[in-house]
Amino acid sequence: RIMIFSLIRSFRKIIIFLSFVLVLTFFLGSLMYVIEFKHNPDFSSIPQSIYWAIVTITTVGYGDVAPVTMLGKTLASFIMILGYAIIAVPTGIISVDMLKDASVKKTSDFSCPHCQAKPHKNNAKYCWNCGKELENIPK
Repeated sequence: RIMIFSLIRSFRKIIIFLSFVLVLTFFLGSLMYVIEFKHNPDFSSIPQSIYWAIVTITTVGYGDVAPVTMLGKTLASFIMILGYAIIAVPTGIISVDMLKDASVKKTSDFSCPHCQAKPHKNNAKYCWNCGKELENIPK
């Protein structure tokens, strides 16, 4: 339940991040086309190069298209490492939201007037230890 609420609250941030990744993928695919098209027939068009960038950045790596120039291989290495970071960022966004939710103080240091047990949940009406009604709980 906490994770679902965290996903809902983080939805906007994740959409913005994925939009950035999409633009970056188009840019990197186009850049790879410019670097490789004269030396490698596998990079015959920008859409083919964008396909390669998507396969590489998602760490799927089919292996059907690969750069042959040193500059292309360097860019490919950068994109591969970037793929791991792209996987980690949404995980971090959701985790931070989940931790924010978990860090909200849900108990108070209020003691039961009958048995002195503490802590109690902020909305408690009865003592968790002795079962007697709690009165004058500070909110």
